[in-house]
Amino acid sequence: MDQHIAEAIGRPDLIRLDDRLVCLRFETMKVVSALAAVRHLLDTGVVRRGDTLLDSSSGIYAYALALACHRHGMHCHIVGSTTVDKTLRTQLAVLGATLEQMDPCDDLKLDQKRRVERIHEILAAHPEYHWMRQYHDDIHYLGYRAIADRIRAETGTDRLTVVGGVGSGASTGALTRYLRAPSGKASGSGRTDGPNDAATDGRTDAATDVELVGVQPYGSLTFGAQHTSDPEIIIAGIGSSIPFANVSHELYDTLHWISFDAALSGAVDLLRRHAVFAGLSTGAAYLAARHEHDRAPERTVVFIAPDTGHRYTDTVYARHREATPLAHLAPRDIADQAELALPWSRMPWNRTPTPPLTA
Repeated sequence: MDQHIAEAIGRPDLIRLDDRLVCLRFETMKVVSALAAVRHLLDTGVVRRGDTLLDSSSGIYAYALALACHRHGMHCHIVGSTTVDKTLRTQLAVLGATLEQMDPCDDLKLDQKRRVERIHEILAAHPEYHWMRQYHDDIHYLGYRAIADRIRAETGTDRLTVVGGVGSGASTGALTRYLRAPSGKASGSGRTDGPNDAATDGRTDAATDVELVGVQPYGSLTFGAQHTSDPEIIIAGIGSSIPFANVSHELYDTLHWISFDAALSGAVDLLRRHAVFAGLSTGAAYLAARHEHDRAPERTVVFIAPDTGHRYTDTVYARHREATPLAHLAPRDIADQAELALPWSRMPWNRTPTPPLTA
């Protein structure tokens, strides 16, 4: 029996959509990261019950950290993006979290920059606060160990392709590190002795074949696409205008860049065909996963659905009649980022250690 609602919220479902196409569906994925990170900080004495934990968020991590703080008797202070909606603001208030929301801004880079600047101002005034640094501290990898064990056990194969949006890099990076590690090092309760143990050593078991496919929006610099733009939006949660230290570029085999319109089509098809109601980044991951499944039908493809579709009801699902049939969508295969073009591009990354940023 769970001791707190956060533990139930963070536990994903594995749903087989096709013979070798599997959805890893979360209610709120970043609860996994936040719970394990806070528990590790408490266990190692970095923080104590009653301390204040601080971070910046575009939405999902704010809720996750507020739940983790509620679970462990901590205070939570969030510097929020303009994308934090009324429902989340109300939940955070009732949970006892403090939210400072940035003024409306159409420029993601400016929004992220202002949030980081505000974090530093708060730390200067309150040096006793602990900055969680969700984009940079690899303690956020820790919660995915048990999930990797479950994927390994329930799919029953070592020929896996993991597909997911790349935001902070924690979910795709952690799952892949654990799945590529020798199985004995990836077993256990979901805890590790520290963020640098077997989950992050990067070594691959010769019997394990795990490929990682990352999904990005246009305009994100994480994999060198900051010179492009999407006339609709940069998909919240999986794009970045500032470098994230938690993204281990050397883990990724292939990259897909997917536009808002294409992601909308993926999300609508996923609900219509499989009754899975999920967010916009899930629609993008589903689109990429179907393509990778078709390219290599002998492999089992697991794609990550990090949240439900509720906050996208008006912006995505209300526009379901605009969705393009997936049979009419295919990626443009490119050799480098200079060839990127909407609505969908695919490029081999080949585990390149650092992104070749282009102007």
